[in-house]
Amino acid sequence: MKNNKNTFDAIVIGTGISGGWAAKELCEAGLKTLVLERGRDITHITDYKTANKEAWELDFRDQTSNEDLKKQGKQARTGFVTKQAYKHWFVNDLKHPYNETKRFDWIRGYHVGGRSLTWGRQALRLSDLDFTANKKENIAVDWPIRYKDIAPWYTYVEKFIGVSGEALNLPQLPDSHFTPAFPLNCVEQEFKNQIGENYKNRFLTMGRFANITGDTVYENRHTCAHRNRCMRGCPLGGYFSSNASTLPAANKTGNMTLRPNAIVYEIIYDADKKKATGVKVIDALTKEVHVFYAEIIFCCASTIASTSILMQSKSARFPNGLGNDSGELGHNLMDHHFRVGATAIYNGFKDVGYKNTRPTSFHIVRFQNLGDKASKKEYLRGYSFQGAASRRDWRHHIKELSFGLDLKENLKKQGPWRIGIIGFGECLPYHENKMVLDYHKKDEWGLPTITFDCEFKENEKLMRVDMKKEAIEMLTKAGFANVKGFEDAFVPGHAIHEMGTARMGNDPKTSVLNKNNQVHNVPNVYVTDGSCMTSTGNQNPSLTYMALTARAAHHAIQLFKKQNA
Repeated sequence: MKNNKNTFDAIVIGTGISGGWAAKELCEAGLKTLVLERGRDITHITDYKTANKEAWELDFRDQTSNEDLKKQGKQARTGFVTKQAYKHWFVNDLKHPYNETKRFDWIRGYHVGGRSLTWGRQALRLSDLDFTANKKENIAVDWPIRYKDIAPWYTYVEKFIGVSGEALNLPQLPDSHFTPAFPLNCVEQEFKNQIGENYKNRFLTMGRFANITGDTVYENRHTCAHRNRCMRGCPLGGYFSSNASTLPAANKTGNMTLRPNAIVYEIIYDADKKKATGVKVIDALTKEVHVFYAEIIFCCASTIASTSILMQSKSARFPNGLGNDSGELGHNLMDHHFRVGATAIYNGFKDVGYKNTRPTSFHIVRFQNLGDKASKKEYLRGYSFQGAASRRDWRHHIKELSFGLDLKENLKKQGPWRIGIIGFGECLPYHENKMVLDYHKKDEWGLPTITFDCEFKENEKLMRVDMKKEAIEMLTKAGFANVKGFEDAFVPGHAIHEMGTARMGNDPKTSVLNKNNQVHNVPNVYVTDGSCMTSTGNQNPSLTYMALTARAAHHAIQLFKKQNA
């Protein structure tokens, strides 16, 4: 039964990158908004327990324990989730199980702020090269928007979060609203110079990161202090997170009600009104069921979780899941493929010291399949590179057979410069790459678990051959020594950029969402996290999620005010 305590103007499901933005925009527009998070509460600064600890202050000197491997066995496959400094940001695989027809590394953080606390912070715009690719190549379905539709929202978001970088004026990577870029070190600058001399269409720049630089003042946040401990949570708010930025902005309005430990499992559909009226929630601690009502619902729980909620939201009108007239819900699952590239040694700049405190890496902009004959390859789409140069420190002398003054002198000397570049490639949207619900295997709250059936295919494999080849060639032409290519095992989910399971499109028969991120035929439900993506581009996607969320929120606000005028 509806009452003042469980009825709101809007409900936002999720508090991560997208949910925080939805909460901010709706609350600042005056809408009384309930924000639901399935995990525990996290208070900015107070709950960043490892933010100021050194390695020797952490258990096992920050290494993974056997007990951690038992609890986070699947996530440990990434190689970093189970570190003592930030293992608490990721779920217990035993408590939150999932199934794999084919291996899928599903990395999750169930707490207020979600993965906005642990994201890589690369903030890159998509371009019309990305928004038009499906149509031009007759792949999957066409995006219902173009770059011009989202460009002002990119700017709107960037001004609030702070994006450091430099302008390049390249069509395949549109420029952002920037604060000053972090500097390249001497070896990275040399590599940039050599790329400029050897290639006409390749550009190395400092990566575009949501770490604050310069003199611009951001409320409740401080300029990045180069601690390079971002994944632990930043007490300074030096990088963008929901906890440091959007949720405080929403809370400041007095219009936000934040409810952690609230597992949304169904969106309620009213067939007479032809819209959603609320959500059903299980209290994660007591397992009590609650119902909340609202005029607007934003589904921002993350790609897999949002689609799971839509799938569970069955009714006579939508027997296969809310808005699933197309049958595409759960399909077209995508992720970037990476962990292929090259490493090398640089024999110069031996008198230049190095200290690793910069929280950023350089970026080599996509240069293949740009629409011209020169960059045309045998595969579709393209890739970019990220990388960094560093010097080995005193630890490479640990095994030296010296002592006394000789040992001290050796410890003062840094090792040679090393550089590594790693590719990030686009994955095509394949209908057969999917997630499904398993009602025979349920979690401790009685909800169906998720089964993944997803793999990279021939196009991605061909791209990876080129990624490795070009990485080796660029370092070799730049004059680096001991150049070695590498290619590690690659599986979907590993890049933590899963997307596409409730894609946008023009036709309800082939897509789940329209151009405004509304569920086709359920216009008061918006889905703005990674599940909405129609293709991936090669760029890190979080900035696009934020821009789409802000854009959709303003659309919802206008409709709400019009209907309640």
